[in-house]
Amino acid sequence: SPDSREYILERILTKMRCFQMDVNNKTNTYIIDGESVRIVDQNISWDQTLESMISASGRSWLQARSEETNIVITDQTVRNAKCVIGSEGIVWGAGLNYKTHSNDLDTLQPNSAPGSYLRPRNSLINNGEPIVIPSQSSRVTGEAEIGIVIGKSIKNQPLDKWTGNVAGLTTVLDMTAEDVIRENPRHIPWAKGFDSFCSLGPVVVSLDEFTSDSLEQLLVETRTDDGSIRTGVSSSMKYGMPFLVNYFSQGRTIPAGSVICTGTPGALALEDGLTVSASVSNVGRLTHPLV
Repeated sequence: SPDSREYILERILTKMRCFQMDVNNKTNTYIIDGESVRIVDQNISWDQTLESMISASGRSWLQARSEETNIVITDQTVRNAKCVIGSEGIVWGAGLNYKTHSNDLDTLQPNSAPGSYLRPRNSLINNGEPIVIPSQSSRVTGEAEIGIVIGKSIKNQPLDKWTGNVAGLTTVLDMTAEDVIRENPRHIPWAKGFDSFCSLGPVVVSLDEFTSDSLEQLLVETRTDDGSIRTGVSSSMKYGMPFLVNYFSQGRTIPAGSVICTGTPGALALEDGLTVSASVSNVGRLTHPLV
């Protein structure tokens, strides 16, 4: 029908990415609208930006409250982009969601739901900031993941409406003291809670950038500058994105600005002196020195 064609056209025209960056001691919010990089009105908070990313009308509202810049977006442009979590956001992690990673740890994947953990906010860093390898661990690993950014609070989100309050996708670099969880898997919150052990960003990409098929074909890659690499495709997740949004919101509120990390296809052992990057195709790349 004409109505549906107009709706599809509106969605295509309002694809959007957003990020935050400090410039001259001031935090600015930017949107990427096609080839244009625009700076958002200072009166609009990051939380409002994430909520606006949910819908075509919200993204149009943001676009109308922004001005064009002469910024050209590259990995270097967003190398200092801020962590994408909202002011009240929490971070849920899905464990052992790829068989390749359960093989890394010589264990079986859970049968009814993924492993799960909550990350403390002290572990979050901005893109480009150093990751400190703690002396309390003899084997630290880095893991790239897809992050689902929640734009508006959810509870008991239906499986078939999982996208309803999702602002978009982001890239995650998840760090783990692997020796600790090998000793006892119940120690996973402690093993993931060190300062600087999680990066979320550098941008949030609206779901309109993806079809149902392309969401299943996202390449997730962890790489270090010594040539080591681990990769996998999102279709290899045992529990997909609709399941994870539904599962983590059952009986509990997931606040706006939260991120659900979907698991990694593989971990890389890390040591100080290296640089590690995490990337998700058509989403973004995070890069961090290890000290």
